[in-house]
Amino acid sequence: MISVNERSEEIVRRMIADAEALGLAVTRLPNGATIVDAGMNVPGSLEAGRLFAEVCLGGLGEIHFCALDFDGLGLPGVTVAVSHPSVACMAAQYAGWAVKKGKFFAMGSGPARALYGGEPLFERLKYRDRADVAVLALEGRCLPPEEVAEKVAEKCGVAPDRLYLLIAPTASLVGSVQVAARVVETGLHKMLEVEFDIDTVLAGFGTCPLAPIAEDDLRAIGRTNDAVLYGGRAWYTVQTDDARIEEVIGHLPSSASRDYGTPFYELFLRYNGDFYQIDPLLFSPAEIVINNLTTGRTFHAGQVNGEMLRRALLA
Repeated sequence: MISVNERSEEIVRRMIADAEALGLAVTRLPNGATIVDAGMNVPGSLEAGRLFAEVCLGGLGEIHFCALDFDGLGLPGVTVAVSHPSVACMAAQYAGWAVKKGKFFAMGSGPARALYGGEPLFERLKYRDRADVAVLALEGRCLPPEEVAEKVAEKCGVAPDRLYLLIAPTASLVGSVQVAARVVETGLHKMLEVEFDIDTVLAGFGTCPLAPIAEDDLRAIGRTNDAVLYGGRAWYTVQTDDARIEEVIGHLPSSASRDYGTPFYELFLRYNGDFYQIDPLLFSPAEIVINNLTTGRTFHAGQVNGEMLRRALLA
């Protein structure tokens, strides 16, 4: 069986070995847990963001940088190629673990989730990892203290000295890269929302612009989401019935949402800071393409929106 934690550990070890060049800071807590600061007290780097994103994917995806053009607006971007998408994206990369302890809070993503398995999502997934090492990526602005590491290690069933916690704020180089690299994952999560069987998805590929780093994390959350919602493209290779694809394809791009067309930060203010008031159907790439291996047919919905990208990313 593939172990996403063991695969990610290999990447983390490379990051640690090259920490200075990557703009990272590595510390070891008294209980032996390893903390990798990827953007709080250090600058991080684009390459650190690329590796951070590959860690989140459980070592089952490859991230590369590219140049993208949107109606004359040139932006740096990422390409994301994913194998075993349901495992890489939903059992690992999806940010579904709210890590809380005392005053500490951060959203957790990455392969440690597949050891813990405490989210309702795992009732719908057919994968759980078995490993003696756990790797969790945190999106936040406070380094996790020892008691947080103890809690995560306990939930994952590993010794604290076999736990790696990576952390980066959204408003950072690493934050911008790792969110853009979720472009395939967001489309897969939308498939779950519309009851499409993601186990029929054999491969995923996506492109997404890198959001310019904002002045604070809330605005950065807005920009990074907008990069996916209005500039993200995702291609999926599936093996299923054409009729099933036809039922859902129109619901998959972000434009299917009632909240489409307003920058994410403005939506957040409109709903008085209540993230959960935003239409969940908004969270997906701008453009979706599905190729069905069963019949050879290809289905398409949505399109990127250069005007919205200018409005949201260049403000």
